[in-house]
Amino acid sequence: MGIFKQIKDMKDMVNAAPGLVQQAQQLGAQAQQMAAAQQAAAQAQYGGQQPGAFGQTAAPAGPDFEPIDNVSLDQFAAVTKAVAAFNYDGSKLPQIAASRGIPEYAWESACNGWNERIKSNPAVAQRYNQLYRAS
Repeated sequence: MGIFKQIKDMKDMVNAAPGLVQQAQQLGAQAQQMAAAQQAAAQAQYGGQQPGAFGQTAAPAGPDFEPIDNVSLDQFAAVTKAVAAFNYDGSKLPQIAASRGIPEYAWESACNGWNERIKSNPAVAQRYNQLYRAS
């Protein structure tokens, strides 16, 4: 009888695998975002971006800081930070976004867009890091 239980357990494990893989991929993407943001912040701190008067830097501007599907970088940082309350379960991100008034379709495209901008623009990564830490 023990072998049938083991076969059933193996079948259950195989059925759960796709969800676990997707969750691992989402967590990996978030880790890459944070690493890029931390690297950009370190480069800015030690690499020589000149601060403005009285130690203030200019407010971020430009097309890479424009909202994606009406989701600002501020909102993106707040939602990605809020997933900590769910033990960093990436599958909860659309639910968290919806609780903040962001429709699922908008969150999906904004998430992809902000991730791409964070990877390709160190200034966006630095600003994301600042907002993430502040939320």
